Amino acid sequence: MDELRQQHQAEIRSTAGVLVHADQAPGPCPSCDGPMRVRKTVEHGGVTLEHGRFQVRETVHVCAAGCLQPGVEGRPGRAVIKRQDAVAELLLPRSTVGYDVMTFVGVERFVHYRQREEIRATLERQYGIVLSLGELSALSRRFLVYLEALHVARSGALRRALEQDGGWPLHIDATGEDGQGTLFVAYAGWRGWALGAWKIPTERADAMLPKLRTVATRFGPPCAVMRDLGKAVIEAARDFVAGWERPIPVLGCHMHFAKDVGKDLLGASHDELRELFRRFKIRPLLGGLARDLGRHLGPDIGQARKSVADWLAREDERGLLPEGQAGLAVVRALGQWVLDYPDDGSDAGFPFDRPFLNLYRRCLRACRAAESLLRKPCADRRVSQALGRLHRMIEPVRSAAPFQGPARTLEMRARLFDELRDALRLQVKRPSNLAAAPADTPPQLAELRDVKRAVDELQVSLRGRRPERGPAQDLREAIDLILDHFVRHGPSLWGHVVALPPEAGGGIRLVQRTNVLLESFFHEIKHGERRRSGRKVLTQDFEQLPAAAVLAHNLTHPDYVTILCDSLANLPHACAQLDMT
Repeated sequence: MDELRQQHQAEIRSTAGVLVHADQAPGPCPSCDGPMRVRKTVEHGGVTLEHGRFQVRETVHVCAAGCLQPGVEGRPGRAVIKRQDAVAELLLPRSTVGYDVMTFVGVERFVHYRQREEIRATLERQYGIVLSLGELSALSRRFLVYLEALHVARSGALRRALEQDGGWPLHIDATGEDGQGTLFVAYAGWRGWALGAWKIPTERADAMLPKLRTVATRFGPPCAVMRDLGKAVIEAARDFVAGWERPIPVLGCHMHFAKDVGKDLLGASHDELRELFRRFKIRPLLGGLARDLGRHLGPDIGQARKSVADWLAREDERGLLPEGQAGLAVVRALGQWVLDYPDDGSDAGFPFDRPFLNLYRRCLRACRAAESLLRKPCADRRVSQALGRLHRMIEPVRSAAPFQGPARTLEMRARLFDELRDALRLQVKRPSNLAAAPADTPPQLAELRDVKRAVDELQVSLRGRRPERGPAQDLREAIDLILDHFVRHGPSLWGHVVALPPEAGGGIRLVQRTNVLLESFFHEIKHGERRRSGRKVLTQDFEQLPAAAVLAHNLTHPDYVTILCDSLANLPHACAQLDMT
């Protein structure tokens, strides 16, 4: 394969600069069917992936009767001219660069998230084409203009494909970075296509509603709408579905529902616990202890780790600390274990993970372990002093004031939240696959029924456990908070079963219970942009990123590509046809 590529590159370089004549007869005028006459003959350069660099002498014709193209905003139109078809199919208008170069740059930039230097090096290495970085940026932006135009031009065919599925659920959400570069996306859940993307100033209903109506005009009304629980998006979705002949269910994301409940339920006490750990500087003190003991161990750290493992594995009823370096390593391991409290979480983020509650629990266990070891004095004074230093650092966590109050509240409320999460059967890190295939199978329907039953039983249980009076005020407020969320958002949590029309085969299909599908889509875009830019914070990148970049992700779906242009290899020709027609 490499030999063929090298041979092809050699052939392209051998014809670099060759002069090609393009002077075929133009045919009749496209406006009046009258004759065309020669306007001018120009010689200009060209560069394509297929032919490399070349020179072309092109004859341009103009209508002999003087026909004009329609004007814009009252201005007179320009004369009807006709380029040579052979040239127009290869080179962009008013450019010496080919359509295939533009699509190559655009796909590399917005689908594979390559940097400009990488794209430039690939073009030079594989095709012998050298372009400036500025021209690469301009071509990538121009690619998005053509891609969006193709998306709109093929909207009829895309709509028919969606109708063949029996409809399509509309997932809507907006993303950004640091509150800037807000990108609003309409997403077809069952196909996984982005149907539209727009930059909006902020998440407001009046900014989102016209975009939703544009999508419905192009692709037909959806069979359901899946949205989060933001006030603006709730209002926009409500107004969007109003007025359609067929009722369209508006569904609330189960994941966002759980997050909203969790943040309201756990946020205050978790924040209070975090501020206490900051005030007492427990993490910095433990980090300093681990560094000091690490310096004492020095190059013997490997042997020290082995000594810790041997001490843990040894069955010693006395439970004495070892002396020397091994004892220091045990104390360091105990302090480092406390600092490794994030390991108790699932990397799902708050409120599904409560990191400072995990830190509180580890501090309590380490405090009890340190006290047990201190009661059995070690002969090595350095080890005893290090252990006493560790105990003094974490001992305030065990005091009744101020740690135990917020920790007790957080423990109680966390148990209630975990009950809600178990009832909803949410798996935070693995998106549900309900939307990936027809959901008329018994297990999927049974799961949805089980979730509904579990949520109903939880509400009955909470009402029964709610204390009417007495000192359990915090428990009463926590239960009221959960029940209030059910009152406000409960109706939107159900209605995922969609009946398919007879022309689509009948039966039913489920809409995904969460908006994780679209959240994962946003995560993939941001991950690619971070890979390209090397920046963790994408504020500047999202400010400059065109909304049409979202549509480029559709090119990873073969069914979408087939409708758009048959194949990615045919994408340059499809772009050329837009200009020629």
